[in-house]
This record gives sequence, C-alpha cells and structure tokens, in this order.
Amino acid sequence: MRPSLERQRFLLDFTLSSLWRRKGKSLSLLGVYALVVFSLASVLFFTEALRREARAVLRDTPGLLVQRTVAGRHDLAPAGWVATLAGIRGVERARGRLWGYYFDPVSGANFTVLVPERFWGAPGEAVVGRGVARARALGAGRKLALSASDGSFLTLVVREVAPAASELVSADLVLLGEADFRALFGIPPGLFTDVAVEVRNPKEIATVARKVTGLLPAARPITREEILRTWDSIFDWRSGLAVLVLTGAVLAFGIVAWDKASGLSADEQREIGILKAIGWETSDVLLLKLWEGAVVSIAAFAAGVLAAYLHVFAGRMVLFAPLLRGWATLQPELRLIPHVTPFPIAVLFFLTVVPYTAATIVPTWRAAAADPDRVMRGVA
Repeated sequence: MRPSLERQRFLLDFTLSSLWRRKGKSLSLLGVYALVVFSLASVLFFTEALRREARAVLRDTPGLLVQRTVAGRHDLAPAGWVATLAGIRGVERARGRLWGYYFDPVSGANFTVLVPERFWGAPGEAVVGRGVARARALGAGRKLALSASDGSFLTLVVREVAPAASELVSADLVLLGEADFRALFGIPPGLFTDVAVEVRNPKEIATVARKVTGLLPAARPITREEILRTWDSIFDWRSGLAVLVLTGAVLAFGIVAWDKASGLSADEQREIGILKAIGWETSDVLLLKLWEGAVVSIAAFAAGVLAAYLHVFAGRMVLFAPLLRGWATLQPELRLIPHVTPFPIAVLFFLTVVPYTAATIVPTWRAAAADPDRVMRGVA
C-alpha cells in the first residue's frame, strides 16, 4: 500500500477511536444531524415525487383548454365555440367537456364530477374514486344518491370503484354519463364547461392561443405548460411551508455547527496538544479533524437520506403528509413511485455536510498552530 493511503488509513482509524472515546457526545450529535437531514430530505423527496406524478398525469391532457369568462368569472361555453375552435388552422380537433364540483353534505367533501369522452357505463351508472367510496361506504352495485340543482335526488348505481393505482388523481372523482351530468347540475344541452383543443404541432400552441383570443374575445385559453407551472408553484409553496415549520430543527443544527466553529472543548484541545507534543505535524492534526467532521457528516447524511427514502416511499410520508397534501376532506392513500434525482441530494449534501465539515477546520488550526504546552494548559 502506498504511504499516502497508509497514512490516511491510520488517520481514519485514530478518528474512529477518538469518536468512540466520546461516544455519548458523538452519538447525540449524529442523531441531531441525521434528524435535520431526514426532515429536509423527506420534504424534498415527497415534493419531487408529487411533481413527477403531476407531470405524468398532465402529459396526456389537451395542449390547450379554452374557457369562457363573464365579468372575470368562469362561465359555460356555448356549443358553437367547438366548431369555431376546430376551424382554426393548426388545430387537430376540439371537443366540449363537462365537469364540475359537487359538495356532498353527507361526507362534507367536494366531489369532482366528470363526463369522460367515452363513458363505458350505462345511463344511471357511475364510476367513483376510492376516496368517494370510503366516504360514502360504496362498492360495486351500491347506490349513490346526489342532490340535483332542482332539489330532486339523482340516484346512481356504482358500476365500479377506480383502481388503487390511480388514487392520487381519482380519489374524489365521480364519472357518469352526459345525460346524468346535465340532470344533476341543470345544464341544458348546447353548453359545456370548457373546450379541449388538440394542436397538431406543440410548438404552435402559443400561436393558436393568440388566435383564440382574437376570434373569441370572451375566451380564456389555458395551455398545458401554464397548468404545469401552476402545479410547480403549489408544490414549491407547500415544500417551503414545510421547511419553514422545520426551521427550529435547522436552527438547532446551525447552533451546533456554530458551536463547533467557535472553538474546541478542553478535552479536544488537550488531545491536540498531546498529539503535537509527541511529534504530530499541524497538517496531520488538521487532517484528523477533517476526517472526524467528514465521518460524522457523511454518516448522519447517509442515515438521514436513507430514513427519508423509507419514510416517503415505504411509510407513505406519515409524518409530513397532512401538511403537504392540503386541507381537502378526501385524502388519497399515497402510493408514490420511488424516484430520486441527484439534484436534491446534491443540494442537501452541500447545505449540510460541507458547512459542518468546514466548521471543524478553523478552531483546529488555531489549536494546532499554538504551542503544545499552552494548548494542554488550556491557555491557547
């Protein structure tokens, strides 16, 4: 083995033995350090996983949605808009959509009611999400009674419950036919909630959107990219809120790092003085303390990241999910697909490991550069 590697191995062995001699302090520091990394990594992993799920869901959405606005509010779009929008050059097709929100006084939740393009059920049937099924104790063949806009009741037979794999987006969903939807909300034929527009060339979506506002002044075009940016903003805001809640833990870690940077304990100074007295060079002492900081930092970082990964993808984010998922009554059971990109890990590494490791250098250099006798006397 080369002398340089042999030297580093001896330094690492001495570092581990030194940490073990102060195992109480080392383990407590390791625990606080790992807890901070675990908290921040959980938020980052969960936000990235939700953002990835949202992008996967929105990948198949229409490139352009057109809504009608009246007095700045969303209003129903007439059927004539569908033909007008389909005639714009560059548009592949346009179709009217029917969807809305229904407040259920039984469960106190809001259901998203939607008419799919091709509903596979018969009139009087519905497909419900698992959140709706839990809230109303529904199953295949059970009846779902909804209060219509005219005061009557619309009774639907549950054809099936949406699969668990789609629960993240279908928990509050009720799918039904067009006639049942219009009867529930009192929407006459010839009116739609909005119009979905498919554009042949995705690069021309912005151009088509400008043409829409020129042809239909009351129209509000919404592109898929705008929806994605909105979701990204929501996830960023919620993750920032979670980090703000965890500020106390971050500040505690900052105090520990500041205490480390402000000076060494009497035992540590005495140890450095003894090492200098028996012939250690200043560079050897600096390397020793650098190894010590690196061992604690990397061990805490690895433990925190691994615990966060298991917490998010195996434990379904039980600690922080209520904060990040929002205030909806119907909460989906999270089954996130494990996916971690290098970027958040790298950011977390440089925000936690690098500062703490660097904080060990300055006080060590001051003690190592002083006279060993003065250091051992505690007057350095």
